[in-house]
Amino acid sequence: MKISTILLLVSVPAFAQNTEVSKKADALKDQVITWRRDFHEHPELGNHEVRTSAIIAKHLQSLGIEVQTGIATTGVVGILKGGKPGPVVALRADMDGLPVTERTPVPFASKVKTTYNGQEVGAMHACGHDSHMAILMGVAQVLSSMKSELHGTVKFIFQPAEEGVEPGQKGGAEEMVKQGVLENPKVDVIFGLHINSQTEVGKIGYRPGGTMAGVDDMQIVVKGRSAHGAYPWSSVDPIVVSAEIINSLQTIVSRNINITENPAVVTIGAISGGNRSNIIPEKVEMLGTLRSLTPADEKQLVYRVTQIATNTAEALGATAEVKIPYSSHYPVTFNNPELTQKMLPTLQKTAGTENVLLRPPVTGAEDFSFYQEKVPGLFFFLGGMPKGEDPLKAPSHHTPDFFIDESGFTLGVKTLCNLTLDYMAGKSL
Repeated sequence: MKISTILLLVSVPAFAQNTEVSKKADALKDQVITWRRDFHEHPELGNHEVRTSAIIAKHLQSLGIEVQTGIATTGVVGILKGGKPGPVVALRADMDGLPVTERTPVPFASKVKTTYNGQEVGAMHACGHDSHMAILMGVAQVLSSMKSELHGTVKFIFQPAEEGVEPGQKGGAEEMVKQGVLENPKVDVIFGLHINSQTEVGKIGYRPGGTMAGVDDMQIVVKGRSAHGAYPWSSVDPIVVSAEIINSLQTIVSRNINITENPAVVTIGAISGGNRSNIIPEKVEMLGTLRSLTPADEKQLVYRVTQIATNTAEALGATAEVKIPYSSHYPVTFNNPELTQKMLPTLQKTAGTENVLLRPPVTGAEDFSFYQEKVPGLFFFLGGMPKGEDPLKAPSHHTPDFFIDESGFTLGVKTLCNLTLDYMAGKSL
């Protein structure tokens, strides 16, 4: 028998499974939307996803999936062992909402009030994590119904605190990894998706290599000498020094980073110092963020920020203390190039070749990157913008008007299922 004939024969079961997935996912469309609306109406912030994780655990248990709870505070992991030997494929969804007061007119809008950093705030799924959970619950239902046909094991990872935690807490993907979520059984590959409110529904965006930026937050404390505001010559004014530092930091991206290869960002997002108009304060604190797409660029950003801040302060008679990272660090979300190339036909088969788009890197960050540091991973974007809408006018993520077209969820279910089945089929040849 010719090799081509053998390959044809072994590919038939995968095609048949993908067809079965499509039918099962279509049948779950309304249920997935119902799950999403429930999560949306009842958001919980990072490390507080108690109600959310209980609903997920109950659903997985009802499917006969082995369930582990309480991982990294509120994380849930489901383990589905297939009927045939094969690799371990992990699928991940994040669970936390954001401290944002919702403004959308949908009937299931969040009215939840909670506390964040000691302040009463609204809570909202303003980044689509409600969609991710609902989609992965649908995937679990489809794949568990095909258990006997699976060539391997599926790990469903429902992760808390992707958006970070309050100071002094631990959480998110980094903590999940530390607590062994990629072990017992050892994960071979991981897939994840992110809904996108500015990508048209029905489309998928992907990128090999660096697809989302690595991020470091930073603190710069400038110390000078206080004086009466009427006698500035008696001071070493940390406000003036901070202004010089902020302006000089903007030269890093324009003069030190080769932006024809990868973008980078240096942003000061908060500055505080002083409490009265006629008193020059003793110190000023600045908080900011650094974004980069390669380890080399990250190293360059950290070096130049530190150099500029400390030397500028010294030149003006002050001192500057720089902490990078200050409280958090996410690596680059790096899609394994070989895995991406291998699974691209699955994306194209599921969504249609014309609907699978190579996209530029983005300077937003994702802690999915912590999983990708340990095992090969593919993270892609799922369209959630209503057809025909202008991406420039669609409400962006992390805003009160964030909106998602739910008709795209079924494509998410089908894609994660097919990635799992096709990867397993490829490994079982």
